[in-house]
Amino acid sequence: MKRKKVSLLATLLVVSAIFTGCSFTGGDSKGASSGTTGDTGNAAQTASKELRLSVESEIKDLNQWAASDDVSFTVLNNIGEGLYRLDPKNEPQPAMAESSELSEDKLTYTFKLRADAKWSDGSPVTAADFKFAWLREMDPKTGTNGYSFIMTDYIVGAAEYAEGGSADKVGIEAKDDKTLVVHLKQPTPYFLRLTSLAPYFPMKEEFVKSQGESYALSPQNMLFNGPYTLTSVDAASGAVLEKNAGYWDAANVKVDKVDLKVIKEKSTALNAYKAGQLDRVLLQSSDVNASKSDPGFGTGINFRTTYLQFNLKADGVSNINIRKALEYGFDSKLLADQVLNNGSKAATGLIPDQMSATGGKSFREMQGDLITPDAAKAKSYWEQGVKELGKAPKITMLVADTSETKDVATFMQSEFKKNLGIDVAIDTKTAKARGQLMDNSQYQMAITAWGADYDDAMTYLDLWANHTPYRGNYENPKYDTLITDAKKETDEARRIDMLLTAEKILTVEDVVVVPIYFGGYSYLLSDKVEGLDYHPYGNPVDFKYASMK
Repeated sequence: MKRKKVSLLATLLVVSAIFTGCSFTGGDSKGASSGTTGDTGNAAQTASKELRLSVESEIKDLNQWAASDDVSFTVLNNIGEGLYRLDPKNEPQPAMAESSELSEDKLTYTFKLRADAKWSDGSPVTAADFKFAWLREMDPKTGTNGYSFIMTDYIVGAAEYAEGGSADKVGIEAKDDKTLVVHLKQPTPYFLRLTSLAPYFPMKEEFVKSQGESYALSPQNMLFNGPYTLTSVDAASGAVLEKNAGYWDAANVKVDKVDLKVIKEKSTALNAYKAGQLDRVLLQSSDVNASKSDPGFGTGINFRTTYLQFNLKADGVSNINIRKALEYGFDSKLLADQVLNNGSKAATGLIPDQMSATGGKSFREMQGDLITPDAAKAKSYWEQGVKELGKAPKITMLVADTSETKDVATFMQSEFKKNLGIDVAIDTKTAKARGQLMDNSQYQMAITAWGADYDDAMTYLDLWANHTPYRGNYENPKYDTLITDAKKETDEARRIDMLLTAEKILTVEDVVVVPIYFGGYSYLLSDKVEGLDYHPYGNPVDFKYASMK
């Protein structure tokens, strides 16, 4: 999710959404329904139907207009709910909305809310709650997660409102308490999928305003309308969620309690799993081969690309030849196969392998490989860049403090030393601190990632049309025009051609980003757990469908 879906969090989480017509069901290869744990664990835990999971990064923000990371979205997705929710097959199903109707011109949606849609304080969820929340996300004074484009790109009058225009002209109407009407700029086949994302969740205006600056700082400062409520949270250690008895579909929520623990090192998490303290764990590369014979072993993929983001205003990397040298100066296949060894693949472009395009082909099939490691070419670019700058620049790589990210950074550092003869410094921060530095343009280059919100290349490519520091302060009118025109284009073949060109500009011509690898993961799952659904796009994981034996 995502600035989404945004930082490199090699967690047990996966992020993205899906386009109409894509049959990919994604997620864990064995459906997250079988396996064994290294210890029988606590019998009381099984009896009480408690699910125990780990994440690799801190919970940065549970304020939905400020959240932008996988871990926060995982919590939000389970304590909140939008008009629609993705089912186990990644298809959008009515959630807070009981039904929806689309006009003949495909520009107007009319949603009817459930009569039994309630907040955790017992009050009804209304159409006005959605309108308030969406406007707050789009308001530049309040929406601070860089995610407003996921609304302003689609809703009539939204972009103008985000730039200081009138809220009255935004195409969102609360006709009555249970009727919400949304007017779109252009037909958007995946709009229902967008409404499953956390930024589209409702908020009760009276309650939010009554909490002021304290809103979302603790469970007591929040209301919930999802399958779970939040009973405790600590950004550094984790969160506890408990079943929401007032949820409209509570009868189908089988797990009573979810305990999310922040464990940054995979080795520590694996030890906890073997001791019966966790029900699922991601594996680091060194543990994958030894774990393959375990009945609980499984693999998964996600629409997630980890990449190197350059700050185009920073010394050294403002030179395109220096950027090209770094792009070609490391072996991404060696990284994926031997360092990660978890199902990840070397990135040959920004858009991941499985993402749909047109004519039954994937985007990657149509584009081909844009980037192939080449040490000789990298060295030549470096020498040219140094000549243009007058001296060799000092390079620092900003990274988050997860075990996977640190492994990736160390490998790249060694590759740059071997192929370019340079010493790249590594600046390791918490994921939150790293994000803040990027937001404030206080970095030279950084390892980060994006997990797709839906199954279309636009979910990646429009990020760099926003000119933000996090996206490298990139500005190219040609690129912006391509993205704007592609959003309006109704001929699918022409639209895809525009996106193919945009990817080339971003990665080959301007080298704003350097794709590193496409996300995959290996894990162990307790045989007590069934139906734990990890979506390869959109909100990361649903506890709603899980059950415990």
